[in-house]
Amino acid sequence: MAEDSDLERTEPASSRRLEQAREEGQVPRSRELGAFMVLAMSVSGFWIMGGWLSHRAADIMRHGLSFGREAAFDGHAMTGALVSIAWQAFELAAPVFVICLAAAVLTPFVMGGAVFSPKAFALDFSRLDPVAGLGRIFSVQGIGEMVKAILKAALTGLITYWVVAYEAGALFALLAQPLETSLDSFAHLLLLAALALVLGVAVIAGIDVPFQLWQFYSRMRMTKEELRQESKESEGDPQMKARIRTAQRELARKRMMAEVPKADVVVTNPNHYAVALKYDPQRMSAPQVVAKGMNLVAQKIREIASDSGVPLLEAPPLARALYRHADLGQQVPAALYTAVAEVLAYIYQLNQFMAGGSQLREPVPPQALPVPAGMDPGPGVAVEEALAL
Repeated sequence: MAEDSDLERTEPASSRRLEQAREEGQVPRSRELGAFMVLAMSVSGFWIMGGWLSHRAADIMRHGLSFGREAAFDGHAMTGALVSIAWQAFELAAPVFVICLAAAVLTPFVMGGAVFSPKAFALDFSRLDPVAGLGRIFSVQGIGEMVKAILKAALTGLITYWVVAYEAGALFALLAQPLETSLDSFAHLLLLAALALVLGVAVIAGIDVPFQLWQFYSRMRMTKEELRQESKESEGDPQMKARIRTAQRELARKRMMAEVPKADVVVTNPNHYAVALKYDPQRMSAPQVVAKGMNLVAQKIREIASDSGVPLLEAPPLARALYRHADLGQQVPAALYTAVAEVLAYIYQLNQFMAGGSQLREPVPPQALPVPAGMDPGPGVAVEEALAL
């Protein structure tokens, strides 16, 4: 059952999956949004330039229908007049055409953003498969598109019927109006019908856009196994990462061990913990922890310290507190300054004695160092942590 659930597409698409789909030209699209934008922009263009367009169209029609008897029987003259009228009509329609073209080009950016995918232009002969084509036609998506087309046609027909029924009197009145007046009135009726159609298409687009977004992201959903595989590919094999972390820890441990011979003292638990301290009054404002470890690492620190002549001091509470609260390479906590100061004072006296200086008797190791109760985790906790590692 668990394996079956891992193969179900229940997980949202990752950013990498969406980027790969984008590279292949797969982004959410809505034809209805494109139709609405083109229609809305063209109607807006007619609205803004309606007066100029109607008057210019009237001039073209007036000059086109005004010709003498000789021109009516001259084929070359009529051809030239027809070409001239066609060019003027093209110039008249050019601004609206440019607006529609801009709307058609820019509309895809609204949902999917800028996408240029050479893969989308690659030859794919599977698209020419008639069986696959029939499968797409009779699929759920194909049936949905057919239902949507029927609803669009029905809505467009209802809007057209309503406009014609509502303005029937004005339409018949055009026959009795002068040319310029009838053109203005007819343009007004066309604009009214176009606005009604824009509102109808806006309703369709408002329904289709969320549906296309939902359908696209549903299609992009991934299985849990795909997510795990993607994670391995993007972040690397967990086993390889574990080996890298192990190697990094080993390098860090070697660097830490190289600092032990430079330490002034190693405070021990005595068995489970070892913390190496160093203090240089010329360069440090407080003693620093140069090495620390538990169990085998602590044993290695003690061995290196013994071989290097670094003093070992058995102070379990201080060792536990330093290991728990002092970071490697950082100064000891302020709460342990007093205890560490007593340790360093003892080490200074011990070094003087070993060098045959003014110290006549071997100093006594400090006892009952002032370690705050909240800093020492206690021997029981310390042993459990050590055994756990």
